[in-house]
Amino acid sequence: MSKLIPVSLLALGLFTVTFAVNLQAPLYDAYAAESDVGATAVTVAFAAYVGGLMPTLLLLGGLSDRIGRRVPIALALILGAVATALLVQVPSWTSLVVARFLLGIGTGLATTAGTAYMTEILGSDRAKNAALIVTSATSLGFGGGALATGISLGVQGPTLLPASYIGLFVAAPVLAVIALGLPRMDKPRAVSILRLPVFPSGTWMFGAAMALAWSTTGMTIAVIPLELAANDLGGWTGLVIFLAIFVGFLCQPIARRMTNGRALALGFILIPLGFVVLLAGVWLKVLAFVLLGTGITSAASYGFTYLASLAEVSLRAPDDRARATAGLLVYAYFGFSLPVIVSGALADMFGLLSAMLMFAAVQIAVTTIIVMTWKRASVPPFDALDAGI
Repeated sequence: MSKLIPVSLLALGLFTVTFAVNLQAPLYDAYAAESDVGATAVTVAFAAYVGGLMPTLLLLGGLSDRIGRRVPIALALILGAVATALLVQVPSWTSLVVARFLLGIGTGLATTAGTAYMTEILGSDRAKNAALIVTSATSLGFGGGALATGISLGVQGPTLLPASYIGLFVAAPVLAVIALGLPRMDKPRAVSILRLPVFPSGTWMFGAAMALAWSTTGMTIAVIPLELAANDLGGWTGLVIFLAIFVGFLCQPIARRMTNGRALALGFILIPLGFVVLLAGVWLKVLAFVLLGTGITSAASYGFTYLASLAEVSLRAPDDRARATAGLLVYAYFGFSLPVIVSGALADMFGLLSAMLMFAAVQIAVTTIIVMTWKRASVPPFDALDAGI
């Protein structure tokens, strides 16, 4: 079988797994209204995704080393369909929490197995190409689900069963069967099913950057839609979430041509810049600034930082790629969840805009601390990283 076929089918499977993750985002306010809950509850439901994902990464990040890469990917596809079906059958805040939890488990299974599987198909000498394909597929999926639901709602009108949900119900089972039929490229390893993630030496700054970048994306996906809805701009939620990820996808070919260290450095610059522009758009109620700021943060999160970090840990842990990917995602999803929950609580106490201002202040301070620490650790930092030190 040509490599193009399994690579394409694997990429499509990873896209569909992540497509399901933000599929319900434009309906957050509807689920919240069904249960009469506020911003804190919405952000807790959003972060329940990490509640399912973190244990999967911490305990099962190396599961595919034991049982193979295909089964975790197929299971992730089924979990995505089950989680979405739950929201259709029982549309409420409680169902949203459970659904997000299941989606987190699925993402943890698919991304760790999928990254290792893609590298095995293409060969270890093409690890960065494999990382590019994985980040492209997952970035399009994370953003595409929200956009698809936004478009569906625009065409269908208010509904709790948008066409995007139906598309997932059709595609996921078919792709799960296809995933099980892909060729096995890995060699069975007699290892424990419960395996902790690994954190390759010299990659802490990549993990820290992922936490910082994805905390910004988490704010964009969970909190910004509430502010847009409050300003009668709720119809733009799907596009904003899509841009929060899709622009990063467009930047990935540029990041691929850069060294991992320089791509990371550019990400550190763009992360706070983008959120400040986005914040200005929300403050001034200028949609163009919201979209521009979202695009800049996307370039940092899913473009330069995501690709550089995934490629770096894959290169530094050639014998433990699945567990190294799990370790990187532990950083990322810690940032993706905790700041969002705190911001939701602050929003209920002081208002959404005040919560966003507090987040921006902390974000800028943390970015400064990380960059200064990086500089002290290696002089000059970019050249040291580029040399692989």
